[in-house]
Amino acid sequence: MYGKLLSFMMTILMLASALAGCAGNDVSLDDDDGGYEYASNVDNHRMLMGDVCDIKDLSGEYDWDEVSDIYENGKHAEKSDGSFRTLEGFASASGKNHAYDTYYGAEGSWDVFVEAAISGTGPFAGESDTVRDQAVEKGIQNGIMTAYAIHELNAAIIKAEAGNWGPDDAQHAWDEGWAFYHGPDDSDHDYDGCGPYATADKRAGNFGTDNADGTAATNVATLAAMNAGLTAIRNEDMQGLVDARDEVLKNIIIVYSQASVRYASKMTDDLADGDTDDYDKHQAEGHSFFRVIEAYVAEHTSVCYNMVSHVVTSDSSQAECEGYAYYDAATDNNTMNYTGCYNIVTHQTTEDDQPTCEAYGWVANYYSDKIVALFDLSNNGEASADYEADVRSWLQPAWDHYGITATDIGTLQ
Repeated sequence: MYGKLLSFMMTILMLASALAGCAGNDVSLDDDDGGYEYASNVDNHRMLMGDVCDIKDLSGEYDWDEVSDIYENGKHAEKSDGSFRTLEGFASASGKNHAYDTYYGAEGSWDVFVEAAISGTGPFAGESDTVRDQAVEKGIQNGIMTAYAIHELNAAIIKAEAGNWGPDDAQHAWDEGWAFYHGPDDSDHDYDGCGPYATADKRAGNFGTDNADGTAATNVATLAAMNAGLTAIRNEDMQGLVDARDEVLKNIIIVYSQASVRYASKMTDDLADGDTDDYDKHQAEGHSFFRVIEAYVAEHTSVCYNMVSHVVTSDSSQAECEGYAYYDAATDNNTMNYTGCYNIVTHQTTEDDQPTCEAYGWVANYYSDKIVALFDLSNNGEASADYEADVRSWLQPAWDHYGITATDIGTLQ
């Protein structure tokens, strides 16, 4: 009798241990996080935020070996087979449904960035531990987790397009998107303070775009879009699903535009104070934050630029920009009997002389590249610059494209 009782108790203990492992040690997971009720079991995905939190702590202590161990091997997101979902596994994977790898021309582009910061190599060679820490923390919490979320939202659309709308398919992928954006909200842990959702609340506080509870307007809108998207999947409403994904992306761009503007402003203040250490730190933060949206805003900052007059025109497309030609009525035998600079696409004329007329060219990613140069770790800055104003103006064409208003961005407090 005693032997049977002992065996029974051991079995119970083993089951309890296994369940605790699946939920991520002692974290209590219910069916929703932050107002989003999951349609499927994504507990393992939610627990990946525990790795992010631990890495943030260890990176702040410059414990690069432990950071690398959790990043590459995982700690909290244990799968049913005993293996771990890892941050490195996603960041280094090819064929993911986000824009980063195509834009940067490298598979696993976020992994390349984070691994360089951890090891102090590549663009982080010779940089201080403080700079590397900011790149690691921001690169993981914001870069990798946002990429993970976007990938899953796009995966849901792909599954729906194939007719796979169910809780094991499109609904499950959509759930994973929120898990990676928000994280578990167990009150005994701060795991929901380590993801993009938490960053959005902080930036909203900086720009006066939060509500009385301190919740970012972007998070209110993102939650509404996530719930609307899940409803759309259940109703097999493809347009509703795509619209929800686009709304989430728009708000991600708002969050990291705010972050880019804020740290550009801090760099201006640091230069005025002669504080090079803070300048380097804030530059690394801006560098990492802007990288979250660069792949999604760059093409919308392309311009038509004149290499002679050095002006940017209002032409909105490459075809318009390349439509300028100089005509001479005396020699060209043109039917217009016109001498001057004429655009064959817009049918507009200019007062340009021939050298100027022939100097128009389309410059891809023009303003985005200026932001990249500003946040380049080798850029020591100009004391006379107003970097907040610069970044705002450089991002304006992208904001216009996404329908982002000045009210959406807010005023830096």
